[in-house]
Amino acid sequence: MRGMRLVGIALVLVVFMLSGVVPGAWLSKAQAKERPRLTIYTYDSFVQSWGPGAAIKKAFEQVCDCAVHFVALGDGVAILNRLRMEGKRTKADVILGVDTNIMVEAKATGLLAPHGTDLSALKLPVAWTDDVFVPYDWAHFAVIYDSEKIKNPPQSLKALVEGPESEKIILEDPRTSTPGLGFLLWMKAVYGDRAPEAWRRLKRRVLTVTPGWSEAYGLFLKGEAPLVLSYVTSPAYHMIEEKTDRYRAAKFAEGHYLQIELAAAVKGRNEALARRFLAFMLTPAFQDHIPTRNWMFPAAPISKPLPEAFRKLVKPERTLLLSPEEVAANRKAWIAEWLRAMSD
Repeated sequence: MRGMRLVGIALVLVVFMLSGVVPGAWLSKAQAKERPRLTIYTYDSFVQSWGPGAAIKKAFEQVCDCAVHFVALGDGVAILNRLRMEGKRTKADVILGVDTNIMVEAKATGLLAPHGTDLSALKLPVAWTDDVFVPYDWAHFAVIYDSEKIKNPPQSLKALVEGPESEKIILEDPRTSTPGLGFLLWMKAVYGDRAPEAWRRLKRRVLTVTPGWSEAYGLFLKGEAPLVLSYVTSPAYHMIEEKTDRYRAAKFAEGHYLQIELAAAVKGRNEALARRFLAFMLTPAFQDHIPTRNWMFPAAPISKPLPEAFRKLVKPERTLLLSPEEVAANRKAWIAEWLRAMSD
């Protein structure tokens, strides 16, 4: 048996010699293929060609000796829905793109691990102490308007609700989209128990409700409607990349609802590597790509000042933000309320 093994080894060496491949080099390639794979569930705009995904993948792979794999799942609510559906069979090591409005429900899956990350570098409009989720960017929601089509934009949520039917708005679905849910909570924060009546008045102006932000903003840029729900930071993209201030954010007197985007590690397969990624998110190597690729405000220090366009953006007079616990307790009921009002 020992002699047969030696013959086998000799034959393998002959094959390597004839093919010009050095055995050590072959082993190195095999070992390279065995690098740990970090699978990150995120939203589709994060991994678009203009988004931050590719640059962040490259930056982290340079320091982690791993392979980063993004899975795009529409919007933040879709990420939560996928995680729930897969349960312990999930292939995710990190979820990136949920926000404060669904963090309690994401925790309730029992699939997420404490981050163990030093949060002292965080720079947010609110205090943050959560032990599972790590913020990576933030911005207030805003109604973006086409200034070539609308000369007198709404200056309050009330003016939007009661404005002319001819000036349509594109919204996102709160069942699948974090911006859509954010707008629903914006309406609830301002109108309270009168929200159903406000929705019935607003629906005259709603051209369509899309599954996610990308679809909504794409329709807006195609000229399908002069108004769209997005972020106060959206005009910065057009000012920097297109050299135009045509698309602007309407400043609302009641204030603007805040979104803080979050990531968390999934228990199990690559938990240590996932935690390492969460810590990496708070470094300039990650944060530098947020302002001009994800078009949001960075949640931690960056290596250079924000572009001048960011200083020209609308600054809300008041920040609106319901607690994660209140949203978790009422989200289903408030969505049902929205469905009834929009279908009346």
